[in-house]
Amino acid sequence: MIYLELFFTFLKIGAVSFGGGYGMISLIREEVAAHHWLAEEDLLNMIAVSESTPGPLAVNMATFIGSTQGGVLGSLIATFGVVLPSFLIILLIAAVIRNLLKYKGVQGFLKGVRPGVIGLILATAITLFFSTLLNITDVSSKPSLNLRGIIIFLFLIGCNVFYKKKRQKKLSPIFLIVLSAFFGIVFYSI
Repeated sequence: MIYLELFFTFLKIGAVSFGGGYGMISLIREEVAAHHWLAEEDLLNMIAVSESTPGPLAVNMATFIGSTQGGVLGSLIATFGVVLPSFLIILLIAAVIRNLLKYKGVQGFLKGVRPGVIGLILATAITLFFSTLLNITDVSSKPSLNLRGIIIFLFLIGCNVFYKKKRQKKLSPIFLIVLSAFFGIVFYSI
């Protein structure tokens, strides 16, 4: 039954993921591919939409994938599955353990998990870079430049660098998302 499959898949993702939504992207991508729930391009589009909509990335992704597989009920079940482990862990920490970070074992655990989380985030960034700008989705794919995507990417970097030099601060991520959406509409509608 798809609802149980959605729940247990996202429960597993929520239980073993560290580092927030970015750390979860690679796990979600792997599970979505294993279950054949979305094509690679649909998943990339869903990541972009999840990034640009309010709310946590992983929750937005779970909601979207759940809705594609099981409608409104599927989205609720997938979302519940992905947030349940974090909710229970935080509830346990808040209720039982005071000053958790003072314990050497907890400090060691967190120091050990950080490099893994960084690796997952970097792997996701590299994968998104290659699939979005070079159209490489697996090891057998031949690279082909996505000139429109590269132009948008370079323009956004240029805008950010120019603004930072002029104003001594970075552009708002919200502005960059809106600007990239605008250029996406303009460049990909031509």
